[in-house]
Amino acid sequence: MSGSIHATAIVAPDAVLGEGVEVGAYAVVGPDVEVGPRTRIGAHAMIHRHTRLGADNVVHSYASVGDAPQDKKYKGEPTRLEIGDRNVIREFVTLNRGTTKDRGVTTIGSDNLFMAYAHVAHDCLVGSQCVLANSATLGGHVVLGDWVIMGGFAAIHQFCKVGAHAFLANNAAVTRDVPPYVMAVGGPAKPHSINSEGLKRRGFTPQQIRNLRNAYRVLYRSGLRLDDAVEQLRGMAQDQPEVQALVDFIPESKRSLVR
Repeated sequence: MSGSIHATAIVAPDAVLGEGVEVGAYAVVGPDVEVGPRTRIGAHAMIHRHTRLGADNVVHSYASVGDAPQDKKYKGEPTRLEIGDRNVIREFVTLNRGTTKDRGVTTIGSDNLFMAYAHVAHDCLVGSQCVLANSATLGGHVVLGDWVIMGGFAAIHQFCKVGAHAFLANNAAVTRDVPPYVMAVGGPAKPHSINSEGLKRRGFTPQQIRNLRNAYRVLYRSGLRLDDAVEQLRGMAQDQPEVQALVDFIPESKRSLVR
C-alpha cells in the first residue's frame, strides 16, 4: 500500500517515511525523522527533528511531536524522541525530546492515547497502554509504568515515578511516587484505594484484586513502618505474584511514596 503526501506538506529530504505513511495538508516532517509504516500525520501537525515514530501511529492536527525541551539548560544538543507503535496523539499534544542531563531521549511505548493538550516533557519514560486525558501533564524525567491512566488536568512533578496500573484522578497533583495499582486523588495527591475497576477490565481475577486490596491495607492502613510493611508484602508475594510489583517498586522510590 502506497502512502500519500499532501502537496502543501513539507518533508525534509533526509526524513524516512515507511510504506503507507500519510502526511496531511501543511504538516511538517523535519530532518532526521523516521516514520514507521502506515502512520498518519494530520493537517498542520509538526514532527520535529531527531524523532522516531513506529508503525500505525495517528498524529492529529496541530500536534507538536519532538520539539526542543522546555529546559533553560538545553543548548541545542541533538537529543531524541522515540515513540513505539499504535499510539494516538490528539490535537495540540506536545511531546518533547530529551536533554543531555539525563538519558538524552524521551521514550514512549506503544498503544497509548494522548488526548488533546496533553504534555510529555523532556526525558520522560512512558510505558504502553497508558491514557493521558485532556491537559494531563508530565514534568521532566517522569516515569510512567504500563496501563497508567491520568485524568484531565492531572499533573506529575518532575522526577516522580508512577507504577503500572495506577490511576490518577482528574486534577490530581502528584508530587511523590505512586505505587503500582494505586488510585491517587487530590492536590497534593494522596492514596485513595486500589484501582480495582481498572484491574477488572484488564483481566485480574477477583482473588488477585482481593490480594492487592490486602496489600494496600498493609502499606497504607496497618500503621507499620515502611520497611516492616515491605517485609510483610514480600512474604505475601511468595504465593501472590501480583504483589511482587509493589515489592519491587517501593525500594526504588527516590521521592518517597504518596501518603
